[in-house]
Amino acid sequence: MWITESTTNALTPTAVALGNFDGLHRGHQQVIQPVVKNSEFGSQNSELTAFHSTVVTFNPHPQEFFSGQSRQLLTPLPEKVQQLSSWGIEQLVLLPFNRELAALSPEDFVEQILVQQLQAKTISIGQDFRFGKQRSGTATDLQAIAARFGIPVAILPNYNCEGERISSSAIRQALTEGNVKRAELLLARPYTLQGKVVKGQQLGRTIGFPTANIELPENKFLPRLGVYAVRVLIEGERHDGQGRQGRQGGISNDEFTSCLLPLASGVMNLGYRPTVNGIGLTVEVHLFDWSGDLYGKAIAVQLEEFIRAEKKFASLDELKAQIAADSAKARNLLSPDTTHEKVN
Repeated sequence: MWITESTTNALTPTAVALGNFDGLHRGHQQVIQPVVKNSEFGSQNSELTAFHSTVVTFNPHPQEFFSGQSRQLLTPLPEKVQQLSSWGIEQLVLLPFNRELAALSPEDFVEQILVQQLQAKTISIGQDFRFGKQRSGTATDLQAIAARFGIPVAILPNYNCEGERISSSAIRQALTEGNVKRAELLLARPYTLQGKVVKGQQLGRTIGFPTANIELPENKFLPRLGVYAVRVLIEGERHDGQGRQGRQGGISNDEFTSCLLPLASGVMNLGYRPTVNGIGLTVEVHLFDWSGDLYGKAIAVQLEEFIRAEKKFASLDELKAQIAADSAKARNLLSPDTTHEKVN
């Protein structure tokens, strides 16, 4: 996938899906689908063959620009690239959100950015999309302005799931509550923490539960602190169908999550490790029935169930007993023979 922050370097002409797209949830998928050609995700629209399927978004997020505060993202850029690429998007244009862009009128934004620079031939947006100076332009405004240039604009209605409007805010709320099944329903996939395995204090191996410490992007939105049942994908590893570990070479960090099946199950602790006087937030995963050197590898942890909140124990023995109980519960939750009621 071609990625550019400069419209002068963009591949043109384009079929554009326009929005912020943090999370790439079910609603975002509805907006993106009309510009994807010849893929399972797309609509098999033969008219798109001459255009580059393009997602146009803003960097930084407009709220981050106006507030001056860093915004935690459901899908930091590497995850966004990987997900869009797996859907068949050919190009990601990251419009630098600065004072000049923020000052453009709705008419100037359409004419200068979409028509002249990106040579958009068709555009897809969500019903709530706002653009232009002081967010004065609406979705119907964009449709009317683009019509002057002969460009059709598809306005996708608010997407609902079980009567609830899907939004990044709703997903954030579910994750804050530890309701990962609700977040998964809204996302149409498990919420995933992805990063590199780094060395920690190596305390886990001394009590019989070795863990992989994961270094996440600083702007990754984190769920409720505590313990989770998880499924894990690991760079360069796969199952061969018989439960044995195999090797698969030539996989980049951005690609491995899109082409591998879950390698292992495990239990993850997200928190400050109060029992051992932890001084910083850590993400630690204990993998079941797996051994190997993970240092330096990319790893993706899919959150399946929230088990319990973070807690300080009186001793390492109590902590060890609790980890054993957490692991047993996680194994049961992740067993293919176990059925769960849907979380509302």
